[in-house]
Amino acid sequence: MSITLQDLGRRYNREWIFRHVDYTFSTGKKYAILGPNGSGKSTFLKVVAGSLSPSEGQVLYRASESIHVAVEDVFSDVSIAAPYLELIEEFTLREMIAFHFKFKPFLAGYDTNRIIQLLKLDHAVDKEIRFFSSGMKQRVKLALACCSDTKLLLLDEPTSNLDVAGEQWYLDLVAETSHNHRIVLVGSNQEREYVFCEESLNMLTYK
Repeated sequence: MSITLQDLGRRYNREWIFRHVDYTFSTGKKYAILGPNGSGKSTFLKVVAGSLSPSEGQVLYRASESIHVAVEDVFSDVSIAAPYLELIEEFTLREMIAFHFKFKPFLAGYDTNRIIQLLKLDHAVDKEIRFFSSGMKQRVKLALACCSDTKLLLLDEPTSNLDVAGEQWYLDLVAETSHNHRIVLVGSNQEREYVFCEESLNMLTYK
């Protein structure tokens, strides 16, 4: 899969969040989307994911050199973990995993039990999500996104609410699940979150 941005821009009212972005994301690579808080990282990721329409320019999705993917079909190829995406608080962990994977296939080698082990939450598998700590919820979001077999993985502020041990867990998770068949985009202003990325875009360049 490849994603090509052509003169891409997004604005709210009269204010441009970013403009004139020309770039191609390619399968097998990891990219850091950089900039301070409020610089437009999350908005940019939403546009790339197809959940927000650009104000100018376009996003082209290709399954191969000759096969284009329509923007309305891209959602099946995308998994995302972000602070603004909520888990279903009334679900238990087991129910949350089952619900999520009705819509996304498991990454090869993963199933419900493997994810529970990965989360180290065997003791909380039948506990409602609303009783989880913020760090536990963040781990669940990351595991659901990373363990889905999707071609585009978006991680926005991935270590939010994680302690030092949780940050290392996140790095190990990405290393374990980011195989050559996917594109990884990390929205961040903390170097420890994107240390594994090969390329970067700074949103301040596109103001």
